[in-house]
Amino acid sequence: MPSTEFTADAISASGRTSEKLSLPTLQSKMKCDPGGYETELSLVYNQFKSSVELFTQQASFNFTSVVNGGVGGDVTVAKDLGDRAMFLAHVTPFYPAKLGGYPSELVEFLRSSARVLPSALRVTVTQALILLLNRKIIAIKETLGLFMELQVLSDKTLKILAFTHVIHSIRRMNQKHKNETENRALQSILFSMLQQEDENKAMRALVTVCDLHRRKVWFDDRAANAICRACFHPSSRIMIAALSFLLDYEKIEQEGDSDESDDEEEAVHQSHVVVSKEAIYKANNTGTTSSKKKKKAKLQRVIRSMKKQQRISSDRDSNSNYYSPLSSLKDPQGFAEKLFSRLQTCSERFEIKMMILKVVARTVGLHRLVLLNFYPFLQKYAQPHQRDITNLLAAAVQACHDMVPPDAVEPLFKQIVNQFVHDKSRTESIAVGLNVVREICLRIPLLMTEDLLQDLVQYKKSHEKAVSSAARSLISLFREICPSLLIKKDRGRPTDPKKKPKAFGEVTIPSDVPGADLLRDDDGNDDVSDASDDDDHSIGTLGEEDANSEDDMSTHDGGSEMNSDGDEDDTLMGSDEDEVSEDEDEDDSGSGSDEDDVKSIDGMSIDSHGSDKVRGQKRKFVDFDDQIDSASQSLRALKRLAGAKSEYDDTSGAKVENEDTSDVTDGILSNEDFRRIKELKAKKDAKLALANHGILKKASDPKSEPFRVPSSDQLSLKRVDGYTLEANIRKKMTKEERKALIKAGREDSVKYQSKAAVKQKKTGGLSNKQKEHKKAMPIAAKRSKIERSKRQKKIKQRGADKQFRGRKAWK
Repeated sequence: MPSTEFTADAISASGRTSEKLSLPTLQSKMKCDPGGYETELSLVYNQFKSSVELFTQQASFNFTSVVNGGVGGDVTVAKDLGDRAMFLAHVTPFYPAKLGGYPSELVEFLRSSARVLPSALRVTVTQALILLLNRKIIAIKETLGLFMELQVLSDKTLKILAFTHVIHSIRRMNQKHKNETENRALQSILFSMLQQEDENKAMRALVTVCDLHRRKVWFDDRAANAICRACFHPSSRIMIAALSFLLDYEKIEQEGDSDESDDEEEAVHQSHVVVSKEAIYKANNTGTTSSKKKKKAKLQRVIRSMKKQQRISSDRDSNSNYYSPLSSLKDPQGFAEKLFSRLQTCSERFEIKMMILKVVARTVGLHRLVLLNFYPFLQKYAQPHQRDITNLLAAAVQACHDMVPPDAVEPLFKQIVNQFVHDKSRTESIAVGLNVVREICLRIPLLMTEDLLQDLVQYKKSHEKAVSSAARSLISLFREICPSLLIKKDRGRPTDPKKKPKAFGEVTIPSDVPGADLLRDDDGNDDVSDASDDDDHSIGTLGEEDANSEDDMSTHDGGSEMNSDGDEDDTLMGSDEDEVSEDEDEDDSGSGSDEDDVKSIDGMSIDSHGSDKVRGQKRKFVDFDDQIDSASQSLRALKRLAGAKSEYDDTSGAKVENEDTSDVTDGILSNEDFRRIKELKAKKDAKLALANHGILKKASDPKSEPFRVPSSDQLSLKRVDGYTLEANIRKKMTKEERKALIKAGREDSVKYQSKAAVKQKKTGGLSNKQKEHKKAMPIAAKRSKIERSKRQKKIKQRGADKQFRGRKAWK
């Protein structure tokens, strides 16, 4: 075989000089002058063809020892073939006519002889093919099947190379826009491979589809349904991989790298935090230095907790932001029934059965399906000694929703109560049982009876924190959904004492826009001045800065500024005076003046656009033209102005009776109204958070705030995990864990030493006794000390002869 260098004999026909040319040198010269090196190109191409033909013949003759005894046994032959393949791949764009068939020859060579080629040669030829694909000389649709077959070979380097190339090629193809035509063609190849009985090919196809779906490249229903169909593959490995992906999708999505940057996600989910202007003023201007420092820290904790809560609610509770491959099922009922039948008949180990059980429960809860045979199946395993019982109970909770008849779940519910919650049960079992009862009653409250609830509530007196907290959470739930089931002392102060859960099949049809009542209440409290609307929209923003920066906050009413030391949170300040409770306003002002009056606080005046009327009284517009000019910028102000004008007669000034004088709107909400509703909701949450953190001390008691019962849609999207049912449970440590804890506590302590050893190792000055010996004392002091020591010795010797029995009380 000729070497990779061209001698004078090899290129004498071209008229060149007799210097030796290596392939890298020839490659660079060809790129500079393609037309001048066509003879060398033909020579190298022919050498490549002859080498490929030789390897192909040995593969066709079924040489099992091509690497050991064939041409592949010679390392130089394989290296020369790899170098020529890479050389031709580099110069193919410069010779499209002569090397037009080279890509197809390379593909055919890999398809026919890949199994018998040496590992290094396989990798080099695959890299040459990837180079041609990256330069778009050959389409990925023609080579996708080949790259999937290369992943099946027992060559780890080649497997990683082929897999990463497929993923990056498809991502790059869909980077600017989705190429649906190409995507469907590639999906057809992978989906057909996924249904094959060959376990290795199906596994590589499943891994590829799952990775593209996780990276949101193939984020459509076709890919999701293909992954779900893999749960019914005959191979248990494929089924386990598909089930694991479906169960851990949310965790994978958080840990994996997404195409969207974190900055973009934060911009999309920007939290809307509203903090009272008065609370900020008190944190910075009232009280001593130490109290102001505490108030500032409280304020920052409020802001952080509100931002976290709003971010979680926007990410998890809204239907638009939540996604799971199970939510894209075309036939969820058929999927759940088929998978449940496989669960009943499969002979896999316990862990696999639990995975199937979780997927079935997740599908039933997510799509609110009716699978009545599922609950008696769970009832057989609802025992405290059952292995992995918390995850099984979490699956039972997940499968409960308001569309299931209570009679179908009642046997399972009673089984859980009887087996877990009784006096002879362990503390962990009672706590888990109470938590499961609470979660099931949150979804199906009709299961609870009055006698059972009163028995379960008695566990609030338990000395174990896990049990008492679980019982109190049950009380909080029924205070909101059905207070009549509780005894009088446990009801507290419910918002609606006569409230009862909806009957099975009952549907509440909304008749109004959510949050419209807040808008109406705001209109009733805010019609003292039209300019307050302008204040609502001139909201100061506390930007997120570094720890050493300060947040400047402006009060738009009085024109004065308040500086607040902020570390990392941004807040939105509303300018309404109704953000602070009326009780707090009465304590701070000390007088009965309304919020419309001018307030003077430490030399800072806050004027709410001066109105002489008392809140609650309707105001007659004297100068109607001036009012229209002031309200021309706000649609809501114009609506309120028109409604207020229509209440009075133009001639007599008498109030005109209207059926609905409080509703000044026409029932049509504008974009401004929806923005206002969003602000009012944020203000309401802000007041609650401030009260919970002790900033609004005169606000309503946070313990009396009602428990917010999530809607059925939010509960169906909520994922229930086993560890949430074990809240506040202290697990008993093993002997090894206790030893490790003891050793960790001893690391900081000093090693034991005697006092004599410590004195000997002492470095530094003399001790006090040593100093006394060297101290120069007067003669009188020395004599008195000697006499005192002699006296003490005599007393000791006198009492050493006989035992001292005490002094007699009589003589």
